[in-house]
Parts: sequence; C-alpha cells; structure tokens
Amino acid sequence: MTLGSANLGADAAVPSPDLPGDHIFGGYREMGSYLAAFDEMFDRRGKPRAPYKGIYAELAPTGTDELEARAEALGRAFVDQGITFSLSGQERPFPLDLVPRVISAAEWARLEAGITQRVIALERFLDDIYGDQEILRDGVIPRRLVTSCEHFHREAAGISPPNSVRIHVAGIDLVRDAQGTFRVLEDNLRSPSGVSYVMENRRVMTRVFPNLFGTHRVRPVDDYPSHLLRALRNAAATNESDPTVVLLTPGPFNSAYFEHSLLARQMGVELVEGPDLVCRDNAVYMRTTEGERQVDVIYRRIDDDYLDPMHFRPDSILGVAGVVNAARAGNVVISSAVGNGVGDDKLVYTYVPTIIEYYLGEKPLLANVDTLRCWLDSERAEVIDRAEELVIKPVEGSGGYGIVFGPYASEKELAAIRRKVTADPRGWIAQPVVQLSTVPTKVGDTLAPRHVDLRPFAVNDGEKVWVLPGGLTRVALTEGSLVVNSSQGGGSKDTWVLASRTSPTARELAAAQAVKTQVSKQASTRSTPLRSGVATEVHPLQQHAMNEQQQQQQQTVLREAPDTGVR
Repeated sequence: MTLGSANLGADAAVPSPDLPGDHIFGGYREMGSYLAAFDEMFDRRGKPRAPYKGIYAELAPTGTDELEARAEALGRAFVDQGITFSLSGQERPFPLDLVPRVISAAEWARLEAGITQRVIALERFLDDIYGDQEILRDGVIPRRLVTSCEHFHREAAGISPPNSVRIHVAGIDLVRDAQGTFRVLEDNLRSPSGVSYVMENRRVMTRVFPNLFGTHRVRPVDDYPSHLLRALRNAAATNESDPTVVLLTPGPFNSAYFEHSLLARQMGVELVEGPDLVCRDNAVYMRTTEGERQVDVIYRRIDDDYLDPMHFRPDSILGVAGVVNAARAGNVVISSAVGNGVGDDKLVYTYVPTIIEYYLGEKPLLANVDTLRCWLDSERAEVIDRAEELVIKPVEGSGGYGIVFGPYASEKELAAIRRKVTADPRGWIAQPVVQLSTVPTKVGDTLAPRHVDLRPFAVNDGEKVWVLPGGLTRVALTEGSLVVNSSQGGGSKDTWVLASRTSPTARELAAAQAVKTQVSKQASTRSTPLRSGVATEVHPLQQHAMNEQQQQQQQTVLREAPDTGVR
C-alpha cells in the first residue's frame, strides 16, 4: 500500500505491497491534496502507527461486503434509536463512520492538561470581566475588544456564582496540523453541544465491533452525565444538601433536543421549557402536578437573547421572565452563566495565550491556530493583500457558514470579502489554510482519508476540571473538504482514548454495558413538571411563536454541528 508518491524527503511515502488487504484501503492509492495532511493511522511509509495497529489488523482482511454490512448496522442502530439531525430540512441519521479515531494515553495526557489550563484561565477572565476588570485596567487586552463583543452583557456584571464557576461545560475545538501538532481552533463556553453523539457513538460501536473493545483498553465515556450532575449540584446557591436541578430546553423543534432529553434522563433531572417555570420574589419555581417547587440550578440550553425577556429579547417566550434578577439575588444559578459568550468570541480567542500568561503565569500548553485580526490596521492590510491565500471567518459565524476559503474562491468572492472586511474590521479574522489531519473513512466500498477535527468536553465542578476521555470527532465526508460541520454534510467518528497498560483506569466494556443510564434515586419519587402531566394552558398563537423561536435558536444554540448543537 502507498500513501502517495510525491517527493516528501526521507519520510516520503513509498509503496508497501507487503501489507495485506490494501483493496479495503484503496482510497489511499491516490492521495491528491490529502498528501499534505498528517494521517493519524498511517505514517509516511504507509505503516500503521502504534495506536492503530489493532484497528488495522481487524480491518485489513475485511471484504467490501462485510465492510458494507457493518456500516449498515451502524446506520440502523441510529435510526432505531431515533437519533437524527436536520439537513436542508430533511431528517437523516447522523452519519457515524465505522473507523474509530484513536488517541494514545500519553498524547491524551498532554491534551487534557492543555484543555484544563485553558478552561481555568477563561474562568478567571470571565470573573474579572464581569467584576473588577483588572485585565482591562492593566492594558493587557484592549477594553474595546470586550465592550464591542455582542455577547458581553452588562446585565451579568456583579453576578457572582456561589462556587465561582461560570463555565460548567466547555467544548474546546482542536485540529491537528500537517506536522501532527494539536492546536486550538476555537473555544465554546455557551453550553456546547454534541456530547450526546459521543455517548451514542460509543454505544453503537460496542455493538458492531465488540471484539475490538475486547482487545483495546478504551476509556469509557458513559460517566459524563454523572460528572455534569455533580458540577450542577455543586453550583447550587440554596438547598445545598438536595438542590433541585432542571434542564431548560427551547423545545422539541430545536435540533439539539435529542441531546437535551438524553442528558436530562441520564442525570435524573427534569426537562423543562419556559412555561414550566415562573419567577416570584426573585426566586424560580417549577410548576408540577403537586404544586410549585423551587429550582436551585438551571442548566439552560437557551441562548442569552432568549433567556429572559425582561433583560434581552422582549418577545421571547422560550425563557423565563425575571430569571436574571433571581440569579443576581443568589436564589438560582444559571449554567452556563449569562455573558459567557465574550470568552469564546473568535477575536477574544486570539488573546487567550495572553490571558493564560496574565492569570496563571504559565505558557500555553496548547497553541492557537495562527490568526490575523482584521480590527488591527496592519493585520487587516495583510488580510486584504493575501485574501486568496487565507481562510477568512466571520467572528460571529457558526455552522461553517460565511467562511471564505481564499484558495478556492473566485475573484468576485474575493472582492466581496475584501469589501466586507474593510467595512466591518471587528467582524472578521483570518487564518492560514490548515491541512486538518486525516483518518481512514468509509467512502463507497473502500476506506479513504478524510479530514477530521476534535471537540473534547470539559466539566468544571468547582474543585477540578474533568475532561471527558475522547470527545466528538467530526469528519468532512466530501472529498477534499475541510468543513466538518454536519450542517455542511459532515459526519462523526467514535473517539477512543487508550488507557496506559499500567493504569487502573476503567476500560470500555462490550455491547450493552457501554452506556449506563444514570438516574438519581430521587427521580422516581420527584414530582413531574406540569407539562409532563397536565398541560399548561398555552394559547395557539403563543404556541406558534414558541415554535418559531425554537427554530430560530437552533441556528445558534448548536454552534456548529450536529446540533450546533454545538456552539
């Protein structure tokens, strides 16, 4: 098998006809543009890298019929569970590729340390921005950088969470460059989506490839709900011994609703919509079949704009009027905190290495992707001059929309983006084209390289930052594409983090044990939201407005994709 024939020096790809089963990996015979990327399974000599040797040994002898049968089994499993997403208005199974992405124990340890460092620094930053603003007074970052961010909400100033945690869940998007180095692409601090696919991908993979889990020390992912629940309970301001936690969803028309319902069920908390909650005397109550019950923590999957019509959009009926005042009074905790979006602004992202050094006195363990800031005159001039070489992104963009890939853009598109950058410098950044790493992916009846990224999820319970061992690997299924968002036709892979041979860390078990339902004992006796039993009275026109707002929010709440569900 060969990984290509271009002259890459001493480490160049050379034919390796001794490797069996290269008809399955036929997509690697003609690498094309993929030759410039770092392949995670094969080195430049076409030999499987150490973490993938077991995967390769399993797949290499596989015939096309067996390959197709396993792929169909994956698709059926998702359809049977109703796990779909909306693409161009049509519901379809979320595409899970049958080749997992594998990360060694040592490599994961480095990623885990870098993610933890980043989350801690961003926590400090948000606390400062909505408090004393020392980083602004010291001139470390420009004040107008923060004040011009549309997600900087003065309504959040002075609201101090009881355990000082604002980022209960973070999704740190990583890419691997041509040298094999992991870099941070962006930070997602506003209830990032996609973890449901991580858990469901694993559940399905253990059923289709049980023998692989028997031969690999794969760390489990099914304990995420328990870590999230502990973080939410630790955040409670009142009733600390037995806090009432709810998950606030925009409703079933939101593309991430599957995730909302899955997490609520596995945490054993109530899934509620705006009409299920009411604020009175600066406290939040849940309407139930047994009367009102005070709520201590709200894990909201609703954007700031829709959260509280008293402070944000007055026409919103997805949120709860007065909930921000209740948080300010210390009677309820909103997770993630209002105003977190300033911490994951794409322009603020460029200053995160500086933020880490300022608050922690440390060098960043994970580097950013090199980024030009169009709001700086010199860097904007460079973007204008080199537009045809760069990837130009809107600061407030999501889902892969609005991005201009300079090398593939027409002269008309380049002229248009130059005008946009000149007219709104604060709204744009630019980056070099990063050749995302590749992993073998089923394309037709063969396995071929396709670009991937990675979203690990970090949970902060106030005592430590726990990073889910794995994360959401998204794959660009279209040949040559660097856009991995499911809204743009991307899919996903199960992400395996291997435990070291000497580690006592639990390993993933087979089949039915892969995903455990974690329901608290209180859930069986807890009163249910009124909407779950006796429906609340909602006027038909109000219901229509709710449906429209749910659909509007799904364009932002999942930030890039399967649900944007990940922001």
